[in-house]
Amino acid sequence: MATQSSKQLETFPNPAPDRDYLIHMEIPEFTCLCPKTGQPDFATLILDYIPDRRCVELKSLKLYIWSYRDEGAFHEAVTNRILDDLVVATEPRYMRLRARFHVRGGIFTTVEAEYRKAGWAPAVPVPLPEFPREASTRD
Repeated sequence: MATQSSKQLETFPNPAPDRDYLIHMEIPEFTCLCPKTGQPDFATLILDYIPDRRCVELKSLKLYIWSYRDEGAFHEAVTNRILDDLVVATEPRYMRLRARFHVRGGIFTTVEAEYRKAGWAPAVPVPLPEFPREASTRD
């Protein structure tokens, strides 16, 4: 039986809910249809998020992304819809989705949308000392 696309996003419990940590995903095979022409639009999706209690399960994410292949959508609308659906499924502390659409009519389009949980702020980075670079052995 062939795998079917799905709008159902599955999650699993965050294994480290007491820590802020970044999950970074690159999804290079996103496709949807231009709502004006019906031609395919191709994009790389870049998802960064700091989970709270739940993380998105990867196979369900893949099937969810596939579900857009036959749908007409403007770049701005589909980027925001995907972000909204992921936020509803995972309720993250922070999430950013960047959609880098390939050239169409001589124009590259990048759409970036963010979500930040009310009251959450990133921790202040710890300043670390810089170490001098090792001298080249060719000197």
